[in-house]
Amino acid sequence: MRQFINSRETLVTEALDGLLRLSGGKLARLDGYPHIKVVLRADWDRSRVALISGGGSGHEPSHAGFIGQGMLTAAICGEVFASPSVDAVLAGILAVTGKPGCLLIVKNYTGDRLNFGLAAERARAQGVKVSMVVVDDDVALPDLPQARGVAGTLFVHKIIGAMAEQGADLDTLTSEANRIIKGVVSIGMSLDTCTIPGSPKEDRIAVGKAELGLGIHGEPGIEQVDFASARDAMEKVVDRLSPMIASGAHVALLNNLGGTTPLEMAVLAEELIRSRIGEQLRWMIGPAPMMTSLDMHGFSVSLLPVTAADEVALNAPVGLAAWPGCNPVGEITLHALPDGLTPIQPIPSRHDKTRSLIERCCNVLIEAEAELNALDAKSGDGDTGSTLATAARALLKALDRLPLADHTQLYRAIGLELSQTMGGSSGVLLAIFFAAAGDASASGANPIEALKAGLERVQQVGGARPGDRTMIDALAPALGALNEGMAPAADVARKGADHTATIRRARAGRASYLSESSILGHNDPGAEAVARLFQEIAGERGNDTEKPLLQSS
Repeated sequence: MRQFINSRETLVTEALDGLLRLSGGKLARLDGYPHIKVVLRADWDRSRVALISGGGSGHEPSHAGFIGQGMLTAAICGEVFASPSVDAVLAGILAVTGKPGCLLIVKNYTGDRLNFGLAAERARAQGVKVSMVVVDDDVALPDLPQARGVAGTLFVHKIIGAMAEQGADLDTLTSEANRIIKGVVSIGMSLDTCTIPGSPKEDRIAVGKAELGLGIHGEPGIEQVDFASARDAMEKVVDRLSPMIASGAHVALLNNLGGTTPLEMAVLAEELIRSRIGEQLRWMIGPAPMMTSLDMHGFSVSLLPVTAADEVALNAPVGLAAWPGCNPVGEITLHALPDGLTPIQPIPSRHDKTRSLIERCCNVLIEAEAELNALDAKSGDGDTGSTLATAARALLKALDRLPLADHTQLYRAIGLELSQTMGGSSGVLLAIFFAAAGDASASGANPIEALKAGLERVQQVGGARPGDRTMIDALAPALGALNEGMAPAADVARKGADHTATIRRARAGRASYLSESSILGHNDPGAEAVARLFQEIAGERGNDTEKPLLQSS
């Protein structure tokens, strides 16, 4: 597995130094590398209770990323997924603890409990006032004698951090931390495991499956479940959490486990809010990477019942960039479209043959989605099939409100529908194509001439011509042969699409940015889609003279 590291042995210290150099002087470290890796607030004066957390590295931005005003005072960092030593923890305690004492916030793993616990005993023997709480929020394995500590730990960091900043004493902070720990529940789900630096990635989770309840070190979860969608995944997570929570307002922490894109996380946030516990969610922290597991493609949800005082603490400002903030869960605000952009709905009309033709064309594009995406991945960004299939599904849903018996208005209605539902340049060009065809039809052109007018307008606007390796290489010859019948049109469309695989240099579209070696031997996906459409119609209808939208009657 290729990674941007120098060596496994220096990974953590180099990463911490990168963090320190960019902290603007707000963070410092103890001079104890490589065995003692302690990061602390540079401005700390020991006048308040110090908050110390830590554990193995690989969970960034936890723990060092949450050091600062209003959260942690210091973090004790181990190697990747390995607890720091007793000496490292003790060094951190002695470095930041004054008369008010310090609170150790520890995740419930054996190594962390032992090393932080022994360090606390040694510090007490030196007269230092130390308390320790252990977070055990993971509900994935209910029969486990000691539940794991995961992202719910961050509720303790934030709420207790705000209280400590205001001067609360050690006993109060310890008591409140234990109250939070008692109330918080968490569970995660992932599509794959994490990658340990310097080691091959474990291929434990099969394609089409997701693992529910796996740990932040890649430990196996409670079960592997079928994966269908973001909604289904969130429902499975909520199924585990909902029996564990009481009634009343809660705050959710939606954590990216490291390899999930912001786009996916935003969808998961929407699904969590829409879920059956959504009405209880008053606040949400994230979605953001907070307690990660290196590059794990997954997420976790943590829930905490909140008091009014908790809400104040969660929203208290902090002096660090990694904390994403606590945002209220609200309704979507809508603004009306500007004048002139509100679509004018055509008067629906029925025409069975036209409806059948549109349905068949749409189904061809939907069925070809994966193949066209694979073809586009060789010369573009791999989304042509999805773009066309999305438009096809939208047209199928719109059939009952389209003017199927009036081809002039139908061309325009299809153009409007595509402009609203089809993304990218393809959507714009096809919307122009059908709008121009509608204008030509309104001026008396027959269907074939109307479609040719649409093609001419697309060429004017888009700048592509036959030979430029675009859908025009199949569409132009097909429309030119339509007067001879559908079979000849389908034949030249196929020849045009196949010819694009021999074109050494694209002069339009996304493929124009690519080298000859990237595109040679692969059909242009847009031309391939056009060829499949014409072949579908020709295969089922032969040379029938009545071709709605395509041939004059």
